[in-house]
Amino acid sequence: MDQSANRNALRRPWLTIKAGNCRRALIAIAGLVLILGLLGAATAQTAAAPDPLPSWNAGAAKQDIIRFVRQVTDPAGPYFVPPGERLATIDNDGTLWVEKPTYIQGFFVFSRVKELAPSHPEWENRQPFKAVLENDLQALEKMSAKELLELVMATHAGISEEQFDREVQRFFQTWKHPRFQVGYKQLVYQPMLELLAYLRQNGFKTFICTGGGIEFVRQVSLPLYGIPPEQVIGSSVKYEYREGQGGGAIFRLPAIDLITDQAGKPVGIQLHIGRRPILAAGNSDGDLQMLEYTSGHKGATLQLLVHHDDAAREYAYDKGAEKTLALAKQRHWTVISIKKDFKTVFPPPQK
Repeated sequence: MDQSANRNALRRPWLTIKAGNCRRALIAIAGLVLILGLLGAATAQTAAAPDPLPSWNAGAAKQDIIRFVRQVTDPAGPYFVPPGERLATIDNDGTLWVEKPTYIQGFFVFSRVKELAPSHPEWENRQPFKAVLENDLQALEKMSAKELLELVMATHAGISEEQFDREVQRFFQTWKHPRFQVGYKQLVYQPMLELLAYLRQNGFKTFICTGGGIEFVRQVSLPLYGIPPEQVIGSSVKYEYREGQGGGAIFRLPAIDLITDQAGKPVGIQLHIGRRPILAAGNSDGDLQMLEYTSGHKGATLQLLVHHDDAAREYAYDKGAEKTLALAKQRHWTVISIKKDFKTVFPPPQK
């Protein structure tokens, strides 16, 4: 080799690599390219993973939910919960759908009260009938679950459950909200629908636990929330079976059986489920005992409290939730701000 060739070799030492070394280097480079490719594909796949809660804004509430679900579904983690024990109880009024200016079920019985009023002159001076007949919205907003159930008994006692169900379905076909002028399907909270779906995708069994009438909510629970009737817990009247052709029928009696509000919610949970949930969601003092009851489960639990603070898109009010909001701060429960945490409040308009 002449001096010129030596100088070139010094400037470009890779020219002097022997054939065996070159082969090994190429293999190493190819392996590195493969590893980088796999890592890139994995990163792209992770980046492309769909958001399980797309209608939620990024924030503490969304993080708490996702973190909790990952904890209880990780079989290698210390907080793993078997699928059969992943139970969630969710309130309905004010938690899954709008409860202002009064409960949706309230509107259902109001028309019936007015129809029957001529035969019941005593209702003119008796609450809650008086508020209905006078269209007193302030009084109706203060209506308790017990008062609502009293109206249901007065207007629908003595009829079969099948007849009651038909009346409920007829109501849902025509009724519209006085402010939003839409039907009940447009009054559910889209982020909460996503929460229910996310929980079920991760092995949870979801229940509605409402102070409202159990049979009223059962009429829409499956198509609206994906929750079958047998997974609805609610206030109920007493029933009796009456024999007849076609297998007989269940009739509604003018007597309260159970009010699943406040302390009645854990009682209803025990009667219908027989196990303590690990997740509960509510929005008012009527849900306080259910949230407390859930927190008593050994292991990881999650308590969610929907805070109505968005007057522009929905409603803003703390009345009726003061105790639970205060306790949520003490117990570090997750408070969901409709204003801050809900990117979208209601489902997109139906065509």
